[in-house]
Amino acid sequence: MRPPPARTALKRGTIAAVLVAAFFGLAGCGGKSGDENRVPGTTLTIYSSVPLHGASSVSAKAVVSGAELALAQTRGRIGRYHIVLRELDDSNPQRGGWDPGQTTLDAHQAVQDKTTIGYIGEFNSGASAVSIPLLNRAGIPQISPASTAVGLTSAGPGAAPGEPDKYYPTGVRTFARVVPNDSVQARAQVQLLRSMGCQKTYVLDDGEVDGQDTATSFQLAAKGAGLPVLGVQSFNPKATDYSALATAVAQTGADCVLLSAITEDNAVLLTKQIASAMPGAQILGSAGLAESTYTDPADGGIPTSLDPRVMITVAALGPDPSSPAARAFYAAYRQRFGPAQPYAIYGYEAMSLMLDAIDRATDHGSGPARRSKVVAAIFDTRNRHSVLGTYSIDSRGDTTLRRYGALRVLDGQLRLWKVLDV
Repeated sequence: MRPPPARTALKRGTIAAVLVAAFFGLAGCGGKSGDENRVPGTTLTIYSSVPLHGASSVSAKAVVSGAELALAQTRGRIGRYHIVLRELDDSNPQRGGWDPGQTTLDAHQAVQDKTTIGYIGEFNSGASAVSIPLLNRAGIPQISPASTAVGLTSAGPGAAPGEPDKYYPTGVRTFARVVPNDSVQARAQVQLLRSMGCQKTYVLDDGEVDGQDTATSFQLAAKGAGLPVLGVQSFNPKATDYSALATAVAQTGADCVLLSAITEDNAVLLTKQIASAMPGAQILGSAGLAESTYTDPADGGIPTSLDPRVMITVAALGPDPSSPAARAFYAAYRQRFGPAQPYAIYGYEAMSLMLDAIDRATDHGSGPARRSKVVAAIFDTRNRHSVLGTYSIDSRGDTTLRRYGALRVLDGQLRLWKVLDV
């Protein structure tokens, strides 16, 4: 059987462009200023939008729980303002994952609410590509805990034509993220694969915005580092059998496979069939697989027999012994919600940063609440000491954090193996 065709130049961004074009008209009026920018009254609403159905819902719910914990620690108040969190679901229960139409409705609900002061989301980069322009026109500050696609903030390597300007119709940035982008993850993956002794890597992605962006960023990083990549190919996330694909990849002679996907896109089945066809190969999963529904057979994840062969990269480092703030977060989270999924800490920090920006923008809750002031405060974040470490938000909306974790799977549980500084 012939090996699958290698994709030498991925056209990531096509999906995002189609989604934005399809739903851009629902954004409402243009950017607001002056009195229209001021939130009336003393109740300020922060919306969260994540997929609460599908395999990735375990991570998305952890994001919301992390945000709830951060808000609870302020008792829901900043000076004279009462802060309310409204949780929205951007998934389609029938589809089992995030849905562009539902994401549009979520963003539209936030736009229509005059008390909206901020928006935590989206979880998936494709969803962020839909919501950013809608929220941008209303001047609503947005912080993502998990969207990592390069083109959401940068025109650098890995971005698609027109990115990121097409997401900001007002010309003013309103989107920031507390998780490093895919170019950082890609450099970490290259480091990790080299340390694993990989000589020939094959990349499979699920065709999602996140999956293709991670694959593109890895391909570019690997080329720059001289790490051989035999091919990059999208797989059909709705297929019921990947044995032919697995056999074809095996015939390329690859000794490592990078799986760039989210769990609900049949990642468990694909992993099992790749492992069967390539018994000597190591499998590296991208951050979208850092959740129990991929790693734990009790939650429908991979069998424990594959644990020694699977590693996952994710920015969350767990309760780092050197970080009292991180240890305190995990202790508080466990007491309130139970064991934390990796992305819980990013939901906590996204909300913490939003609350800090509101506090600074309103002079500790004594002055008027204006969305534009909150946006400015987010982008003016410098040397913030947080549960993630000390970071700033740059002019594009990216965090300056550059650490990634290499996680092993042990009895279905994710365990930090190595910290990668890139």
